[in-house]
Amino acid sequence: MPTVQEFLEILQHITPEHLAEDWDNVGLLVGDSRQPVERVLLALDPTCQLIEEAARGRYDLVLTHHPVIFRPLKTLRTDTVTGRILAEALRNNICLIACHTNFDSVPEGVSGHLASVLGLRRLGPMLPSKSGCPETCGLGQIGEYAAPITAEAFVARIYRALDPPWLLEAGPRPRQVVKVAVCGGSCSDFAEIAGRLNVDAFLTAEVKHSVARWAEDAGLWLLDGGHFSTESLAMQPLCERLRREVQQRGWAVTIEVARQEPPLRLAKRSS
Repeated sequence: MPTVQEFLEILQHITPEHLAEDWDNVGLLVGDSRQPVERVLLALDPTCQLIEEAARGRYDLVLTHHPVIFRPLKTLRTDTVTGRILAEALRNNICLIACHTNFDSVPEGVSGHLASVLGLRRLGPMLPSKSGCPETCGLGQIGEYAAPITAEAFVARIYRALDPPWLLEAGPRPRQVVKVAVCGGSCSDFAEIAGRLNVDAFLTAEVKHSVARWAEDAGLWLLDGGHFSTESLAMQPLCERLRREVQQRGWAVTIEVARQEPPLRLAKRSS
């Protein structure tokens, strides 16, 4: 049975920690690196419900995209949400690992998978990584379609691939779409980069009001597919990659993805 440290070494190969942004917090955040690992649960978000599910399922390790500890803690109170998550994890000997911007930056990470499910080819990063990487690493992805498609067809691809609870747009729709930039999660600050790269569309999430106004004047078609929907699809491919890695090593480790729903939803009007 492998240890958490041996599992971290696999992750270091898939999502190297040196690719994480300076402001980020990744790696083993809770638990003992010497602890044996038999069951692993993956999810996008660290939540109380997730840790309860992990405890019921007797998982030793929980790997999330978003880190449970993001900003430095000044206190550890169990009457807070973060404190409850940490206390429940420690109580049940569950280690917590985060693969955040390091998973964003690898070619087969969050944005790479988002670009692939939309059918984009000839991919490369929007913002290349400054850290060393054997492949082309960086935040966001830019790709192309082999032949132009209509804006309406691109919207249909987003709905089909992501099934988002909403899809917002700003700026003018182009007559055709060939070159596209995508960045899973909150990347509206990259809109000007997308504009300079002369893309026909930029898909991301959590678009700020000021950025949407800028897109109108800049002539950039900007789409907001929601933070959860633009990132969550990448967890299953990561799970499958980890399964192959542990199988090659002959480890009897169960790896599964937890089912999570978007935390935000459209409020329906009462009749």
